[in-house]
Amino acid sequence: MIRKEPALVWRYFEQLSEIPRPSGHEKAAGDWVVKVAKEHGLQFKRDKVGNVVVLVPGTKSLEKCSPVVLQGHLDMVPEKNHDSRHDFLKDPLTLVVEGGWVKAKGTTLGADNGIGIAMAMALIDDRSAVHGPLELLFTIDEERGLKGANSLSKDFIKGKRLINVDTEEEGAIYIGCAGGTDTVLELPVRREKKSASLPCLTVMVTGLRGGHSGSEIHEGRGNANQLLVRALLRFDNEGIKYGLHDMTGGSKRNAIPREAFAKISAKASDLGKIKKLLGKLNAEFRFELRGVDEKIALEIREEKSCGFPPLSEASKNQVLRFFSAIPHGPLAFDREIPGLVETSANFAIIQTSARSVTAVTSQRSSIWSKLLYAAETARNVGLMAGAKAESSGAYHGWTPNLSSALLLQARKTYKRMTGRDPEAKAIHAGLECGILGDRYPGMDMISMGPDIRNAHSPDEMVSIVSVERTYGFLKELLKDLARSK
Repeated sequence: MIRKEPALVWRYFEQLSEIPRPSGHEKAAGDWVVKVAKEHGLQFKRDKVGNVVVLVPGTKSLEKCSPVVLQGHLDMVPEKNHDSRHDFLKDPLTLVVEGGWVKAKGTTLGADNGIGIAMAMALIDDRSAVHGPLELLFTIDEERGLKGANSLSKDFIKGKRLINVDTEEEGAIYIGCAGGTDTVLELPVRREKKSASLPCLTVMVTGLRGGHSGSEIHEGRGNANQLLVRALLRFDNEGIKYGLHDMTGGSKRNAIPREAFAKISAKASDLGKIKKLLGKLNAEFRFELRGVDEKIALEIREEKSCGFPPLSEASKNQVLRFFSAIPHGPLAFDREIPGLVETSANFAIIQTSARSVTAVTSQRSSIWSKLLYAAETARNVGLMAGAKAESSGAYHGWTPNLSSALLLQARKTYKRMTGRDPEAKAIHAGLECGILGDRYPGMDMISMGPDIRNAHSPDEMVSIVSVERTYGFLKELLKDLARSK
């Protein structure tokens, strides 16, 4: 058990961590929310896709105040280290405390957005909390394209003030976010009819930090897909002959890929050359990624079988050149907010089948026209290579409103509590606020949360003391909002 304060928040976070809830599999988490609501005699609604809202009455004398919506998402990104046997559809997370942080053993922690859910749920039991009526809105399938928020009916909630609890920086109040889309590029391939009887090897790129493809795309973290492609191209440039049978890398469209693998066949006499070149590449890549991703490891592992027959030489060359041209990283920075990425691309996933290779990419931008162009650029790369190219799931961003009454009150409350002004910021990631603002016109919104590091990767962690301070700020803000109306 996590014996830390606030005890109610950690209790609910531990309960939620017992429930497998990768995107698309949140039903049990929704059932848990409903169960808690029933145990406390609270009204609730659940729609056909699984979104849940729980109605919490205002505290004494504040029952008739204007309601405030607290909103978060039930799903989590299921990333794990390659040697982990964790099954995200069956196994509870294993929580550990290291120093002042909570982590999970070998997997993502799900603090994104489980800690926000836990803070909202804690208000059901917290007798010290003073607030008006609350609508606790929990959406599903946020991480794969904000699908739950997109499915909300226009009468599902009533409040006109909304606090999203899904950002990851204490002391910052977010008032804007990027929009996004996914672009899938599928390239047909040809394979040799017969496989030569050669040793089979897996070339592995591991040890990278990965992370969120929005909030951490500007840090220059290593992309395992790109680095694997570069390694294979160097094999060719160094005159090492090999057959390419299979490539896989990454697993989530909104995560920077941490690991990538290629099955190749090569002469036993070339094994020494391959190991020597990988050692050289290790040194080069670690230098390139110094201070950011220095734990990168390029290794080989002998295999019993390569599975698919090797690609024809022409297909192999086409695949590697195609993959090497796919955009990744920041494409433009905001002209008004220093350091904020405006437009970016993420080369997220490589998949291989008998007849094709597929690159799954995502694009983000706070400017709609630039988002569409970034997606068009990715499609054009695919089309030039002869791939089928399709973009889908585009959603708008959230335009900042520095005159927001909710923002102004949050600033006053925070400064009174800490003596410091909070930063009003925008994030280069998709928050559900963009969709909610479109679905519920006139909604006044902010987003907040405690310090979370390395979301969407097995290095994800949440600060214990930051959770305590953030929950205290949330309670004080709700009290001020109730008394101001």
